[in-house]
Amino acid sequence: MYTSFFGFKEKPFNLTPDARYLFLSPHHKEALDHLLYGINERKGFIAITGGVGTGKTTLCRTLLSHLDTSTKSALIFNSFISDNELLKTVLHEFGIEMDQEIESKKNNIDVLNQFLLNNFSQGGNAVLLIDEAQNLSHTVLEQIRMLSNLETEKEKLIRIVLVGQYELAELLATPSLRQLNERITVRYDLRPLKFEDIKGYVEHRLVVAGGRGNVRFTNGAYRKIFKYSHGNPRRINAVCDRGLLIAYAEEAFIISKGMVGKAIKDFSGNVTMDHSVLGWHRKRIESTPVMILIFVLFIIIAGLVGWNLRGQIAAVFSGREKIPLVRAEYDTSVSPEPIVNSHNLFLDEKTSLAGLFDRSNIRLEADDNLGLFSFDVAPEYYVMLKKPFRIHLSAPLSSSLTSPSYLLIHRIKDDGAIAVDAEGKEQVIVRDFILRHWGGKISWVYPYKNKDIRLIKGTRVSDVLEIQKILNNIGYLVDLTGVYDEATINGVTKFQADFGLMADGVVGLRTRALLYQMVN
Repeated sequence: MYTSFFGFKEKPFNLTPDARYLFLSPHHKEALDHLLYGINERKGFIAITGGVGTGKTTLCRTLLSHLDTSTKSALIFNSFISDNELLKTVLHEFGIEMDQEIESKKNNIDVLNQFLLNNFSQGGNAVLLIDEAQNLSHTVLEQIRMLSNLETEKEKLIRIVLVGQYELAELLATPSLRQLNERITVRYDLRPLKFEDIKGYVEHRLVVAGGRGNVRFTNGAYRKIFKYSHGNPRRINAVCDRGLLIAYAEEAFIISKGMVGKAIKDFSGNVTMDHSVLGWHRKRIESTPVMILIFVLFIIIAGLVGWNLRGQIAAVFSGREKIPLVRAEYDTSVSPEPIVNSHNLFLDEKTSLAGLFDRSNIRLEADDNLGLFSFDVAPEYYVMLKKPFRIHLSAPLSSSLTSPSYLLIHRIKDDGAIAVDAEGKEQVIVRDFILRHWGGKISWVYPYKNKDIRLIKGTRVSDVLEIQKILNNIGYLVDLTGVYDEATINGVTKFQADFGLMADGVVGLRTRALLYQMVN
C-alpha cells in the first residue's frame, strides 16, 4: 500500500525472517560469531537461546549464507516431529537420495553415517541446525545426542546447533537430559536491542527495502518505539509498519512521536508486552472473574440498546430504511493507470534491438566487445535493473507481429517504468503492466574486454573490489578487502543461485554481465 508512495521496493518491516534484513547489533554479531566459531572449530553442540521475536530465525538464515561451500547444512524448522521423522528430515535436508524410503531407524542412521564419512574424507564439514528446539520431545533430544556419537577416531562428523526460546535452557537443565547438556560447548543468550541500536536497526531496514533517505523517524519516535518494544525486533517491526501506514495516510515522510503513539494505540489490545510468558498467563487467570463480569454487563447493555432501537432495526431488515455507507478512515484516492498505447509498445526483433543499442549509449574502447546477453529472471527482480533492457514476451501480442515480441524498457521508475515505442517515443507504464507481460526472459547489451579474467579464490586485482562494492549495493554483504576471499565467493554464489546462474562462486562473463546491469 505505502511502498510506492515512499519509494520502497518492498515493505521494510515485514515480520517474516529474511537474512538481508538482519541488523548486526552487538548482541546479534556476538551470536553469529559464536555460531561460526562453533562450526568452523568443529565443536559438538551449540545452543542459542532468546525471547520471542528477538531474531533467532533470521539469524539462522544468515548463518547459512556465511557457511563456505564445503559445509553441508540441514535446517529444520518443524520441531514437532518423532525421532525417526527427524532422521528422515535430516537425510532429505542433506540432499541424500535413496531408491526407496527406509523405515528402520538404524538403517537411516547408517545411511547418514556413510554420508558424513564421505563428506569428512573430502575435507567437508556438516551442520544440523534445529530452530524452535524448545518444542523437541525428550525422545528426539536423546536421538540428537546419539547423532553426536557419529565420529572418527579423532573428530565428530557433525555439528549440531539448537536454537530456541528460554524454555530450551530449562529443558536441557532437566536431569534426564544431563548428558546432552554437558556436551554443549558453545552457548549464547540473544538479548533484545539496546536503545542506542534502535535507530540503526530502523534505518538499516529502510535502506535494504530500497529507501532513498526521504523517510525519517524523529528522536521522540525512537524513544517511544523503545519504550513500547523494549528492544524486541518483532515489536519494533510491528509498530514501525503501522507508523508508516499512518504517515502514508497523512502524506508525511517524517514519522513523529505522535504517529508512533497512535500506531501503538491501534493495536495495543493485540500485542501483549510479555516480559515473562508465565507472568502473563498468571495475570490472565487472575483477571478471569473480572472479564466474566464485564462480559455479562456488556450483554445486558446491548440488550437494552437493542430494545430501544427495535423500530429502526426492524426498518432496516424490512427494506424500508437503507444502511448509510461509511468511508474508511484510510480511504485514499488511487491514481488512474496511465493510458498506454500497448499496440505501439510491442516491438519486433529488429526494432527492439536497434532501440536497445541506441538507448544503452555505450562508448567502446579499443579492446572492448559488445555482446547481447539474455537471462531468465523472475519478474519481482525487475526493480533491480538499472540499464536499458528488453522483456521477451511469451507470445506475439500484436497482430502485425508474427515472431517474438519485446517490450523495450529505458529505465525503471518507483511505480513502473519508462518504455520506448516503435516510433522511439517514451511511454510511462505501471508495475502491473510489466508483470502482466513478463515472459520470463530479458536481454541487454554489455561491453566486455577481450582480456577479462575469471575471478577465483585468492585473486587480487582491481576488479575484485569493484565486484565487492556491487554485491554490497544490491544486498549481498561482504567486506571490501580487494581479495577474492571465501566471504566474497559465498556472496557471489548466493547471487548466482538467486538469479539462476551456475552457482560456482566464479565471476565469469555472464556473472559480470548481470552485475553490470545492477549498477548505475
